Amino acid sequence: MIFMGEPGTLTLIQYVAVGVGIVNICLLIGLFSIYLKSYREMKSEFTIGLLFFSLVLLLQNIAATIFLFLLNFTGPGATDSEAIGHLLELFSINIIQLVALSILFKITY
Repeated sequence: MIFMGEPGTLTLIQYVAVGVGIVNICLLIGLFSIYLKSYREMKSEFTIGLLFFSLVLLLQNIAATIFLFLLNFTGPGATDSEAIGHLLELFSINIIQLVALSILFKITY
């Protein structure tokens, strides 16, 4: 099945979701470094806000990507349908964030 494989193995959608999560993390690291450079040059409060925003979103994406990776190692209490539901929710969020972060990165860089 495309969603759930043997315990301990990643499925196709998990590979894609983790890959998108890693791309999001890279975009956020890039945005953070751009904002940090801007802050060092301008010392603007707005840039401090952008730094905090990108840092919090970076931490969220790291946590979500780790959760996506570990989702297949759920214990016997979680059913396949629960795991699939969470996987599809996180995958959808990651795709939407990828589009939004790509736009933000394009207009920032």
